[in-house]
Formats: sequence, structure tokens, C-alpha cells
Amino acid sequence: MFLAFLLGYFLGSFPVAYWFGALRGRNLLREGSGNPGALNAYRVLGLVPGLLVLLLDVFKGVLAVALGEGMAGSPLGGLAGGVGAVWGHTFSPWLAFRGGKGLATGAGVLFAVDPRLLLGSFLLFALLQVLFRKPYRVALAIAVAQPLLAAFLHPSFAFLLFGLGLGLPVALRHLRDWDR
Repeated sequence: MFLAFLLGYFLGSFPVAYWFGALRGRNLLREGSGNPGALNAYRVLGLVPGLLVLLLDVFKGVLAVALGEGMAGSPLGGLAGGVGAVWGHTFSPWLAFRGGKGLATGAGVLFAVDPRLLLGSFLLFALLQVLFRKPYRVALAIAVAQPLLAAFLHPSFAFLLFGLGLGLPVALRHLRDWDR
């Protein structure tokens, strides 16, 4: 499982948005929101690069789950690989342990593990967004809810840990935006 986590971390750590910016002579760590993620890539670089970054970040999550499962020979390896991908994306060694907020990569992981987890997260996000209209706080709430959602759909300790491992880095990256 640990090797699956490390492989996922390695895949997730590739700062796709930052590299897209660098190819265009832009530093996403200093422009826009300063966040090396898909939304900032869209804002700074435009629609097509932003969409490409989004798709590649989602793909990192899907690939980490598939390779983790294959490496471990068990679905638990996929869970570990997916968690590793989100940690790698949010705390990338390529960017001195800075990184994106983990939403796109996390969405890819949720889709690969069980699309109902992704659907449940989207539905909860939509409901909370309508009620509170604070997207950063709602994203934080969704991250905190991941262990409960995962354990609800898959009642096991492994899925509870998966939800915690997936939600924690996303929550940590959204805390600083509490007042936005």
C-alpha cells in the first residue's frame, strides 16, 4: 500500500498548471491567485490551457488509482494511490511543497474509486453553495465531509481512512481562503 501511495504522490506532484504557465513565460505562483491549479491557469492563461490543465489534473487522479490498484493487486492499493495523488498535487516537491487545492485531482480519484462518491460530493457542493454562497468555505466543508461520505457509501474502516486522507490536504489548502 505504501508503494501505491508513493506512486500516486509522484504522479500527483506534477504541477501541470505551473508548467503550462512556464511554457508561456508566466509564473502562476506570482500571477492571478498565486495558486498553481486549473482555475488560476484559466484566469491567467485562458480557456484552452485552463481546460487542458483541468483534464490533466483529473487524469492524474484516475491514473493514480488505476496504477495503485494494479501495483498492489487490490482495490486498497487504488485507494492509497488516489490519496497519494491528492497529497502530491497539494504539496508538490517540484514547487517547494506548494501546490494546487486538490479539487480536480480529487475529483479524478473519486470518479475512479466510485463515481457515486463524486456525484455525492457534487450534490452536496451544489446544496451548500445555494445555501451559503461561499465557494471556498463550501469546498472546505466538502473536504471535511469526505470521510463520512466515503464511509456511508462503503461502510469500512479503509474507506473512512480513504475519505480522511483525501479530504485533509484539500481542507488544509482551503483554510487560508476562509475569508474570501
